[in-house]
Amino acid sequence: MSIPLTVHTTPRPTVVPLERGRRGAEDGPIIRLAALRAPLVVKLFGANLLVVALLVLALIRWTAVPTGALIGVAAAVVALYLVLVLVALRPIRDLENAASRVWHGDFGARVARSAFADRDVVRVGAMFNTLLDGLVSDRAKMRALATEVIAVGDRERAALARELHDSTAQRMAALLMQLSAAARDAHDPALAARLAAARDAAAELTEEVRLLSHTLHPRVLDDLGLVPALEKLARDTADGSGIRIDVNAPRGVSLPHGAASVLYRVAQEAVRNAVRHAAPRRITLAVTVDERTARLQVRDDGAGFDLAAADRRRAGMGLLSMRERVALVDGQLHITTAPGSGTTLVATVPLASEDDIDFRRVE
Repeated sequence: MSIPLTVHTTPRPTVVPLERGRRGAEDGPIIRLAALRAPLVVKLFGANLLVVALLVLALIRWTAVPTGALIGVAAAVVALYLVLVLVALRPIRDLENAASRVWHGDFGARVARSAFADRDVVRVGAMFNTLLDGLVSDRAKMRALATEVIAVGDRERAALARELHDSTAQRMAALLMQLSAAARDAHDPALAARLAAARDAAAELTEEVRLLSHTLHPRVLDDLGLVPALEKLARDTADGSGIRIDVNAPRGVSLPHGAASVLYRVAQEAVRNAVRHAAPRRITLAVTVDERTARLQVRDDGAGFDLAAADRRRAGMGLLSMRERVALVDGQLHITTAPGSGTTLVATVPLASEDDIDFRRVE
């Protein structure tokens, strides 16, 4: 006896490609209410213009008033109404203008009192001004705190750099001299060779300590100013990397310590990033100073990078730290780069007053 075998098959679902599904959804009926997204002035004026037009048409049809006179009266009414609408909505435009100024970085913008504003608009403007006052106060506190944090960090680095230079490096130099004398006086060739190797290692370690001291806080920046510090940065970087680094700057200008420190740190970070990531053949540092601002330009002919992608990724804090340092002194930082076209960085910092610049000749 044979038993019939029944096989149940489940129909395979129809797979709709994702892109086609999206296109199908987008191709559906979409209601676009553009009229509702129009400015308030346009909506009010349009609605009342429609009412006036219907009224004029009704009067033309059902009365004996001349058509020209009706159209003239309607035009005068519409013009008067437009003026009244613009005057009535002026406080709202003031709110919008203040918000736009704040959005573009003008935190001193405030909503002025208006004789045309009602109580609700006045209350909104007062609340807006109160929020801005609080925002400005918080920004000032945060800026003061960040400035103090950076200043404390700079002081600690300066103290550590002095300790390395004045104590550790000096002791290493004394050890180097003792090893040199011991290697010179040793009669056993094997012992002399070992002492010579120890002497060479001590010499390399002494140079590394001195380089670390300069990297932490260049004393030349405190002693001679920004331009000599940039020249030393260029020499030290070129000796270790083989890259040509030029410094174009006036020799007879002395900047305030705060501005000089910010520009030096920006140059240091920009040169370090170029050497590590861009493989340039040449880097140019240019400093220009006028009565109100000091400007540093760092340009390299390296590989460049995608600035937007770097900002999104934020794998390193170099760009962020440069922007924060410049922003703390109310300066501006602009970076122009693209893959394969090199990088140009421009940092501009304001000088507090003309007295902060000392145009002395450096002999």
